[in-house]
Amino acid sequence: MAEKLLMRALGGETLDVPPAWMMRQAGRYLPEYRATRAQAGDFLSLCYNPELAAEVTLQPIRRFGFDAAILFADILLVPQALGADLWFVTGEGPRLSTITTRDEVDALKPVDAIHETLNPIYETVRILSRELPAETALIGFAGAPWTVATYMVAGRGTPDQGPAHAFKDGDRAAFTALIDRITAATIEYLSAQIDAGAEVVKVFDSWAGSLKGADFDDFALTPAKAIVAALKARHPGVPVIVFPREAGEAYKGFGPATGADCVALDQSVSAEWAAAHVQPEVCTQGNLAPEHMVTGGQALVDEVRRIRDAFSGGPHIFNLGHGITPDADPDNVALMLETLRETRG
Repeated sequence: MAEKLLMRALGGETLDVPPAWMMRQAGRYLPEYRATRAQAGDFLSLCYNPELAAEVTLQPIRRFGFDAAILFADILLVPQALGADLWFVTGEGPRLSTITTRDEVDALKPVDAIHETLNPIYETVRILSRELPAETALIGFAGAPWTVATYMVAGRGTPDQGPAHAFKDGDRAAFTALIDRITAATIEYLSAQIDAGAEVVKVFDSWAGSLKGADFDDFALTPAKAIVAALKARHPGVPVIVFPREAGEAYKGFGPATGADCVALDQSVSAEWAAAHVQPEVCTQGNLAPEHMVTGGQALVDEVRRIRDAFSGGPHIFNLGHGITPDADPDNVALMLETLRETRG
């Protein structure tokens, strides 16, 4: 059997039609997802039920034929496994117990204790590795240390990551200790996903864009480099995708600096800029604006073609610039893929 398209792109191959998947492709925009989530009872119960988590991971593959499936889980399972309290408030999102002092950092569980909580996630990966179509790659993932820390410090999502910045600026040593603990846990978590059958892993740094200068280097780039290096040492040949969202000019050089195989891009940089400055260094992934999945129409078709053509000179994985939103229309997802895969005259 020919190697999976996603793996070929991650290996540096330029393909006539790039492989495609979507961040949050298993989610609330799909009626079958909503039905399965209702069956699970709540979001966390769905994450920790391997059969149901595998089912929602498979749903968009059955419906759309994406080239990759991404494990259904949540980035905040790692802080929960480290001892933070985690719950979800309907309509508002996640809540965690807060970490704001060195003593609270030190009181977190040791890294080797996380698997007790996270074993159901590995079972989901094992199910998927058996049940996915032969041509579909399986992606595991984790949140990047900075992004996970922003939730652990604030106890919730914040518009400007202000509480994490305040902790970082007030006690850099303590904040660095928190980042180091999350980094070590993330390495163990992703390594266990690979052992269970993940063929690729992705590190999501959703709030990287709020770090500037030395802070970006210390808390976005350096942890990503440590994670990639450790995974490469343990699992040679397993590709790693990094996503320092809204990094702007700092996307350039991020791939070589971290050793990642692919840099995912948000929609705040143009495909043309990224093709000139990022793609010569590393495989790129992205970067259709998610709102096109809501609005559709000719604008969607035009944007898919523009991005596809801009990145056609090198290895590329087609994706959105951020996760698909709950108000997206599944018909627009189908149109995106149909346009991407059309025969070019």
